[in-house]
Amino acid sequence: MATTKTPRTRAKAAADTENPAAIAPAADSTLYVQSVEKAMKVLTAFDGSKRHLSLSEIAAATGFDISAAQRFTFTLSALGYLLKDPQSKKYELSPKLLDFTYHYLVSNELVSRAAPYLQQLAAETEEATNLTVRLDTDIVFVLRIVSRSVFNANVIVGSRLPAYCTAPGLAMLATLDDAEIDDILARTNLVQFTPATVAQPRKIRERLARIRKQGYSHTEDEYFMGDISTAAAVVNQDGRAIGAINIAVPRVRWNAERDERRFADLVIQTAGALSARRRQEM
Repeated sequence: MATTKTPRTRAKAAADTENPAAIAPAADSTLYVQSVEKAMKVLTAFDGSKRHLSLSEIAAATGFDISAAQRFTFTLSALGYLLKDPQSKKYELSPKLLDFTYHYLVSNELVSRAAPYLQQLAAETEEATNLTVRLDTDIVFVLRIVSRSVFNANVIVGSRLPAYCTAPGLAMLATLDDAEIDDILARTNLVQFTPATVAQPRKIRERLARIRKQGYSHTEDEYFMGDISTAAAVVNQDGRAIGAINIAVPRVRWNAERDERRFADLVIQTAGALSARRRQEM
């Protein structure tokens, strides 16, 4: 039976944003602690495709020998971040890891400010509303309010999707300069997830130019078939994205003549309310 991949594992399989080229310069520093990197490799081996991993599976996923894998799993278990089944001897992630998510969410100013706006959007549209941020070539969902007609219940806070073929990702990429966009696209595995996915660098750049002019992005069936999303970027004082607001609608509920302009106006207004004023306007 094939393993069902979550949005996180699908994105990771298509575009591994733990980019070795990005890590290499920092790893040359005398301040870099390789043991921390190795411990994180053990934790990220649990990528959602399997709940439980044996010691040999962890060693294979990380590239460590059995002895090193055993030391790291023992330490992480002692600290409470891994749980070990006494019978199968397999490991799984501990709920203690959610402490990091909790501390991130309660300490993040944008998440706190966006929450009532997303609630208002959800109430007004009766559709799923999201706040995402960019993490290198991906977007990460940091706040999500689902509706009764939610299209994909597997997308949750913490889910990662590629930026180049998602409405929030495109909205955020459109705020960057051309050189930065070229760098991101060069480091992205541009996969054709569906027949509708725009995965050609030239066409993506043309698309971003249009998004800059119209102030919002719109995707249909590009990552998930049947999913339609409209997004606008939340920007800082320099006009660079610090996040994006989007409304996601299942195709069965979509009416293009009625919905696109309406939802575009809503996400533009919401993102604008959360954005900082431009420096030249202050």
